[in-house]
Order: sequence, then structure tokens, then C-alpha cells
Amino acid sequence: MAERLVGKQAPDFTLETALGNGIDFGKASLSDYKGKWLVLFFYPLDFTFVCPTEITALSSAAGEFSKLNTEVLGVSTDSKHSHKAWMNTPINDGGLGKLNFPLGADLTQSVARSYGVLIEEEGIALRGLFIISPEGELKYAVVNHNDIGRSVEETLRVLQALQSGGLCAMNWKPGDKNL
Repeated sequence: MAERLVGKQAPDFTLETALGNGIDFGKASLSDYKGKWLVLFFYPLDFTFVCPTEITALSSAAGEFSKLNTEVLGVSTDSKHSHKAWMNTPINDGGLGKLNFPLGADLTQSVARSYGVLIEEEGIALRGLFIISPEGELKYAVVNHNDIGRSVEETLRVLQALQSGGLCAMNWKPGDKNL
């Protein structure tokens, strides 16, 4: 059984990144997000079929996340150069275009492993999504089979529920009362 991460301090990381502008490189560490919420998501590989639907949907929702004091960071076991090439590939040719957040390169697979999403025998990550509080506590984790994309709307709903500060019933929506 996988180690429980929710409710504990999120595993630390430092990753090289391709910035969303498709030009520059950078670095991202868990400590960079102190004081903000972080949606950290893993995806299997660049230049695949389901991944661009998720990544571009999350990028399109960046303004909604920003209103909620939340940053987004995508991670795969590909290199920062592969991420950059994918961003610079036309969307009609399977590319991403420019993004509103960086993509992290987990070449050593250590970050995917520490978050419990690494498929060891393949060297790629499952579709894991984690919400980390401004204090660095891992508050939410969901892991999907790689054939199934995630929901931006559900991610936003859960984030808002976590930020509500109370107990949230099933199907809680922003504006609903807490228990």
C-alpha cells in the first residue's frame, strides 16, 4: 500500500522548468509557492494525446486559479527541452502552444516517486493531481489511470472547498454553507 501523503507536509522538490512562454527556462521548488496554494499535476509524457487536453484546459483556467491565490505546475519525466519543443509545436500538429504556467522536468523520476505516481517499469508518471496549502501541507490527492483525463472544474471546486475553511458536504459548491 502506498504511503499516505494527504494531511502531511508535501514532499519537497526542485525541478528545472520550461516556462510557459515557450522560450525561457527556470527552476521551481516547493518553497517558491509558500504563501500560495499550488496545484501540482503529473502527466505521463510530452507529445501524447490526452495530456494536451488537460494541460491546455488548466492553462485556460489560470485566471480562475490566480483569483484563488493558486499557482499551477505541471510535471512529467521528460526534459525541459522536450517541454519547450512541445510548447513550440503548433496545436494542430499535437503541440501545446504557450501556457500560463511552467512545466517541470523530472528526469531523475524522484519527484514522481516521492508523490507516489511513478510507474517504475515505464519511467513515467500516472495522472496525479495534488493541492498543496500555502503552508506546504498536502490537502488533496487524486490519481487517475493514464487513459482518463482530469476535470478542471472539479479541481477548482475542491480548491474552493479547501479554502472555505469548514466541513463541506458531498457535491459542495461555492456559495453553499459548510456543515
